[in-house]
Amino acid sequence: MDLLKPLIALLAIVNPIGVVPFFIHFTQGFTEAQRRRTIRVSAFTAFLVVSISALAGLRIIEFFGISIASFQVGGGMLLLISALQMLQAQQAETRKEDVDEGESKADAGASIAVVPLTIPLLTGPATISTMVIYSQQTTAWWQVGVLMGYGLVIGAAAFLALSAAGRIAKLLGQTGINVMTRLMGLILAALAVEIMADGLLKLFPALG
Repeated sequence: MDLLKPLIALLAIVNPIGVVPFFIHFTQGFTEAQRRRTIRVSAFTAFLVVSISALAGLRIIEFFGISIASFQVGGGMLLLISALQMLQAQQAETRKEDVDEGESKADAGASIAVVPLTIPLLTGPATISTMVIYSQQTTAWWQVGVLMGYGLVIGAAAFLALSAAGRIAKLLGQTGINVMTRLMGLILAALAVEIMADGLLKLFPALG
């Protein structure tokens, strides 16, 4: 297993910098203590989503009798859809309903850390699919441990990006954030095509 590709794919999908405008918008009425708590909970939840997906995701699709090749094609398509969204400077898997939900919860003083900030704005079906696809390529326990460790990297990246949200917004501006999102989308599109191609070769060996 190429251990670098899962991390690249995760960083591209999660794209913590792309979430900065949402975080600033949702938390503009929060106190500093509420903002810090939101950052901590969101980063920890992102770590849990990635780690649990790496550890248990493959067992779940085996339970439902889904072949990994079929999952690669379906998951690759999901990643490609997310990549196309990002190429249009939109955060992957973001819907207007999620933004509206975040606004209403923030206005009501409810926590936005888990939903919608972490799920689906930071992590969602595309993130879970990525971890399941790469976990099936592991051949040793330490490789599974590395994938779970990437959850720490994603959690740390989310924590740092959200903690520095104000500085990032001032430094990059909306244009800079859009450029970063498009770049991550381009990388994700290439990885999505590669995953789909691998799945199609397994389903239809004649294509090789």
